[in-house]
Amino acid sequence: MKSEIPHYRSSTRHLFLAISAFTLLICTVAANEHMDSTPQEVFDSMRGSFQPAKAKGVHARYQWDLSGPQGGQWWIDVDDGKYKMGKGKVDNPNVTFVAKDKDWVAVSNHQMGGTWAYLTGRLKIRGDQGLARKLGEIFP
Repeated sequence: MKSEIPHYRSSTRHLFLAISAFTLLICTVAANEHMDSTPQEVFDSMRGSFQPAKAKGVHARYQWDLSGPQGGQWWIDVDDGKYKMGKGKVDNPNVTFVAKDKDWVAVSNHQMGGTWAYLTGRLKIRGDQGLARKLGEIFP
């Protein structure tokens, strides 16, 4: 009977390690898929996450100025539960986000914390900080 207990513990440990390795593999593959995302793909995916109820009463214009090989300018105009989105510049933005293309993608895919990116200068936010935070509720 004594020989069964160590065997049981050993089997449980191996099972735990196997499950952990499998989980790590899945997370790594999923993260790598997002790592290859472009800013345009991030904005395209935002369309599907829009929360009209959270945007009720909100009137805000957001601008992105992204540098890097996949960079460019994008904008979102939120108007009382509705929004418009496009490439280029929007007139009189309330909030402007400035970052490298890869950093914006990492923040958007939750691979880099937005607060950390802001505090380290990898994400600059110009304008109304309250409206900047509201964006995360409107497009979770």
